Amino acid sequence: MKLSFGFGDGFQEVDLPEKNLLATLTANEMEHERTGEDAVRYALAHPIGKGLLRDEVRAGEKIAIITSDISRPLPSCEVIPSVLDELTAAGIPDEDITVVFALGSHRRQTEAEMRHLAGDEVYERVRCVDSDPDDCIHLGRTTAGTPLDITRVVAEADRRICLGNIEFHYFAGYSGGVKAIMPGVSTPAAIQANHSMMVSPDACAGKLEGNPVRADLEEAGAKIGIDYIVNAVLDEHKHIVYAVAGDVVEAHRVGCAYLDKMYRVGIPERADIVIVSQGGAPKDANLYQTQKALDNAKHAVRKGGTIIVIGSCREGLGSARFEEWLVNAPTAHSMIERIGKDFQLGGHKAAAIAMVLENASIDLVSDMDPDFVRSIFLNPQPSAQTALDEAFAKYGGDATVIAMPYGGATLPVAAD
Repeated sequence: MKLSFGFGDGFQEVDLPEKNLLATLTANEMEHERTGEDAVRYALAHPIGKGLLRDEVRAGEKIAIITSDISRPLPSCEVIPSVLDELTAAGIPDEDITVVFALGSHRRQTEAEMRHLAGDEVYERVRCVDSDPDDCIHLGRTTAGTPLDITRVVAEADRRICLGNIEFHYFAGYSGGVKAIMPGVSTPAAIQANHSMMVSPDACAGKLEGNPVRADLEEAGAKIGIDYIVNAVLDEHKHIVYAVAGDVVEAHRVGCAYLDKMYRVGIPERADIVIVSQGGAPKDANLYQTQKALDNAKHAVRKGGTIIVIGSCREGLGSARFEEWLVNAPTAHSMIERIGKDFQLGGHKAAAIAMVLENASIDLVSDMDPDFVRSIFLNPQPSAQTALDEAFAKYGGDATVIAMPYGGATLPVAAD
């Protein structure tokens, strides 16, 4: 049987006996009652843990709406207008509203990018700015010592409304909720302090309770003060299929439960071979982005197995620090030791790859130079079919296979 995986603007195909295929992991079949802006409006009309947004704010208050930057998939232009309708109904004038794009550790955006995210009407109507890590207010520290340094326009607002999308996050459990504030509008030092806890075995995708990264984030959110969230769940094509609004924890948990129904996929057992793709462009533009699919795939492969990662990576590694860690590491394991002593953003994804290599081999089908791929501890392959043929030669004709064509979205859950 033939299977197809997105690769840049095209595809990679593999042909394998049906008897070897344990599962092809895609979103669970679900009927969504509402999509797009209809889902957002419904969520705002049925808030969780809070009253209607229009009843939670007061005329005269300064409002900060914190939303995702250009690197995130949230279609902010489908969410912000309904939020503005609620604020208008409460008597909040447009001049008291600022949309803040949460850059986290990412680059500043162009005006065209901000306009694209907000939509022309919103961009012309209210002030839209990037968060600024160089202009922050210190609001204390968490129990774990994470500094609460928040960009001034957000820290000084009377009300903070956080937007975002909920998806699995490989060490915070899930995205969304408080993450718009921390790390979204914080400083590199604060982000590093929180993310350094990623080395804990409890810091993993799909885990909230007992996750030290999530606990620290939500303590930060409680101390800073988040008045409302509007979070969306997206399908594999990045369209809104569900939304929640209200309390930063209660509403977020309902959204996480819906995501689980869609993307937490049971598997009968871990496989000898896992074939995984981000789904093609733009999600596989570099290895920094493609790593997300790899990290989900680790939950589907048996110890000693092989993960075949299909990603164009035509832009290379995608992060200078990520590259520095990978290129200069004497061994893959040394990156795990390094991250425990010297957490650095960018380096954390290099260490995450090293953690996968502790249990499985990684073949990479990409547009990068094969010698360079070998230098960063991965096995280059010219095609997915060649990689699969070699894996069958290694494990035998009865080797089991799990396919993950949208690996960044689906989280495998094995019985073990």
